[in-house]
Amino acid sequence: MSKKITVSLLSLFLSTQIAVTQQTVKAQIQTPVTPTTTTKTICPAQLKSAVDAVTNHPQFSRVRWGILVRNLASAQTLYNQDAEKYFTPASNTKLLTTAAALQQLGANFRIRTSVYQDGDGVLRVVGRGDPSLKVPQLQVLAKQLREQGISQVNQLIADDSYFQGEIVHPSWEWEDLAAYYGAPVNSLIVNENASVLTVVPQTIGKPLQLKWAEPIEAYQWRVENTSVTTPKDQPGLVSVRRDLKGPVLRIQGQLAVNSQPDITAIAVFDPRQNFLRHFRQSLVAAGISVRQMSNGTGVKNEQELAAVESPPLSELLVETNVNSNNLYAEALLRALAIKQPVENNQTTADAGLEVVKNTLTQLGVDPKSYILVDGSGLSRKNLISPEALVQTLQAMAKSPQAEVFRASLPIAGVSGTLRNRLRDTSAVGIVQAKTGTMTGAVSLSGYINAPNYQPLAFSMIVNHSEQPARVVRQAMDEIVVLLTQLRRC
Repeated sequence: MSKKITVSLLSLFLSTQIAVTQQTVKAQIQTPVTPTTTTKTICPAQLKSAVDAVTNHPQFSRVRWGILVRNLASAQTLYNQDAEKYFTPASNTKLLTTAAALQQLGANFRIRTSVYQDGDGVLRVVGRGDPSLKVPQLQVLAKQLREQGISQVNQLIADDSYFQGEIVHPSWEWEDLAAYYGAPVNSLIVNENASVLTVVPQTIGKPLQLKWAEPIEAYQWRVENTSVTTPKDQPGLVSVRRDLKGPVLRIQGQLAVNSQPDITAIAVFDPRQNFLRHFRQSLVAAGISVRQMSNGTGVKNEQELAAVESPPLSELLVETNVNSNNLYAEALLRALAIKQPVENNQTTADAGLEVVKNTLTQLGVDPKSYILVDGSGLSRKNLISPEALVQTLQAMAKSPQAEVFRASLPIAGVSGTLRNRLRDTSAVGIVQAKTGTMTGAVSLSGYINAPNYQPLAFSMIVNHSEQPARVVRQAMDEIVVLLTQLRRC
């Protein structure tokens, strides 16, 4: 998975007013690649040999390709290579999660965060897994409370019980858990459960300086900084790692004295305490003192004193798919659990997975064509066939939610994880597709509005690849360009 900071998290950093250069703002955007395809038009009968010429290249002799291309209008299969077989899908998993969420919850669904009064001077904040909630929303809650005359809180309780189960999936890889894109998923989320920081060169020979997007973060970490500032124009490489056993941050490497700041983000160690600290700070800033903080649950939510809501689901889907945000996908998976009772000892995520499967089956997606264990694609236990992805794309194209679903996908050469791909090709602006990348696995699935042919749905997955991801992407982009050049013959 990409380790570059997302656009939504980057907004946290902008308030620090440190210059952000094009080099540092990569935000999960891939290296620009221009496919080498030169064919201007191609007949459907020529498609198989043209695609095979790409997939059979010697550099792919040891990899597994899964490809399916279908005409959306007629459901005619134009190309198939092992499309019924299972593959590790990476972030293409999000297509199934977001399709189910849109079908079940609707485009206007919002996630509410509430503050209740549990007694004299006792406030309980109840989270329901809003992945978009950040410090400004906490400030809104604090302002609402202050306007009701509250100036002191004897006890502030964090009710994190809405989601049940592990906050990270047990099959996620260790190296992902400390990174922002593997952040824990709980009911009380703030700033995407990540800490954004910048490493800045100082004078030569001195350690690099740490600057936090939220100054309160500095009190949550014990920093072991062995980095150094080097002379002008020296090569630089910085490693920022979080200990898995505690809130310890290790900074290693070097930056030249004239280097641009290095921006990164790490997953918080204790998301519930992270939320409480930020909310307390917002309350104090609003003129409300807080004597004590604790964790707890409540049975009755009778007197709601303050509340904020997330943007509508249509906007949450855009962040999920355009920027491939794992936390958003996992939160939406758990939000689906409200559509059915959670059984004893069943996690909220597992209940959400049942809703996903039932929803996709109702849409006509073969339940045997995929196996899901999470909502984001971080787990390598997810298995999805290109057939399942294309069936999902076909079903959503016929859904009343078709326009909203398509709007959540990156556009070739324009937005999100496809912004720097397929530029200066016939695919720009007419391909909407979800990317996916993890070590050894690359995927791309979506829609093509071919100008001289009918609209297409396609899915491509490569597994067991020893090639750099950029090499596989270039081959996939070459195939996409071929599909945009189809014409009736």
